[in-house]
Amino acid sequence: MPIHRRDAQALPTRNRRSRRVIPAATAVAAVTTLLLGGCVKASDKPGAAGSGKLDVVAGFYPFAFLAERIGGDHVAVRNLTKPGAEPHDLELTPSQIGAISRADLAIYEKGLQPQVDTAIGQNQPKAALDAATVVHLENHGDLGGGDSHSADPHIWLDPVDYAEIADAVSAKLQQVDPQHAADYQVDQAALDKDLSTLADDYKTGLAHCRRKDIVTSHAAFGYLAERYGLTQIPIAGLSPEDEPSAAHLARIHDLIKTKGVTTVFFETLASPKTAQTLAADTGTKAAVLDPIEGVQDPSKQDYLSVMRDNLAALRTALGCS
Repeated sequence: MPIHRRDAQALPTRNRRSRRVIPAATAVAAVTTLLLGGCVKASDKPGAAGSGKLDVVAGFYPFAFLAERIGGDHVAVRNLTKPGAEPHDLELTPSQIGAISRADLAIYEKGLQPQVDTAIGQNQPKAALDAATVVHLENHGDLGGGDSHSADPHIWLDPVDYAEIADAVSAKLQQVDPQHAADYQVDQAALDKDLSTLADDYKTGLAHCRRKDIVTSHAAFGYLAERYGLTQIPIAGLSPEDEPSAAHLARIHDLIKTKGVTTVFFETLASPKTAQTLAADTGTKAAVLDPIEGVQDPSKQDYLSVMRDNLAALRTALGCS
C-alpha cells in the first residue's frame, strides 16, 4: 500500500522557536576563529577529502541514517552527535565545525540544534538540506512544558513524514553528485519501500486497540500519535530537559486513572526518574518508547528496528489485537 504523505509543498513552513535556549557564543567564537585564521579551506570539487566519496555531515542520527542508506558507497557520513548522546545539547568542536565547512552536503533541522544552525550559516557547506523546509512543522497543543505555542520538531517519528525527508535527501545527493544519480534513485526506492511497509505495519498494528492514550517522558510523539489516531500525554515538553510543574504531574496522575493507562513510557537518552516515579505512584508499568534521537550502537540497531520495537511496546501498552 503506498504511503499517503502530507503535501509539503502546499503547506507553509512555520518559523519556530528553539527547543531550549542554548547560548551560541561558543560556536560563533569557534567559527570566527576558524574563518579569520584561515584554518578551514574547501575545494569546489565534491569529495574533496580524497576518498572520492561525498563528504556528508548530519546533525544527528535520523539524518545520518538517511544519508547512509541512500548514499551507499558514494558517501562518507559524519554524524555530529555521537552515538548515545542527547542531540539537543550538542556543542560543536572546532574539528566538527571544520567538517561542516568542507562538507559537500549538510543535513540538519533548523532550530533543533542551535550550534549546528550557526555553524552551517557561518561556514557555508557546498550544499545544505534543512528538514524543516521539507515537512510542515505543527503545533501539538498543551505539552505541559511551557512551550504549547512552539512547533514540534520530531518529524522523523512519523514514517510517512520521514519518507518525505528521505526523498529530499536523495534529490539533494543527485543534485550534488549527478554522476551517481541512478544509484541514489535505486537506494531511495528501496528505502521508500521499507518505510512504506513500516507505515502500513503501524496502521494495521494500532488499528484495533483497547486504549489510545500514551504517557511519554517528553512530547516527542505528536506526529506519530496524530498519524495513527493516538493521544499523547507528555510528562515534559518538547525538550526532555523541561521540568513539569506539580500541577501538570497531578493532571497526568488523574488522566492515568481515568483513561485506564497501563504504561508510562521513558526513553533511552534522558533520565527515566520522573517517568519511573510516576509509574510507581500510579501502579502502572514503565517501559521504553524511543524517540530515536540517537542510537547507542548503530551496528546493532537502526531506525527501522527501533521503530519496530516502539510498535511492539505500543501494542502491548494499548492492548491491541
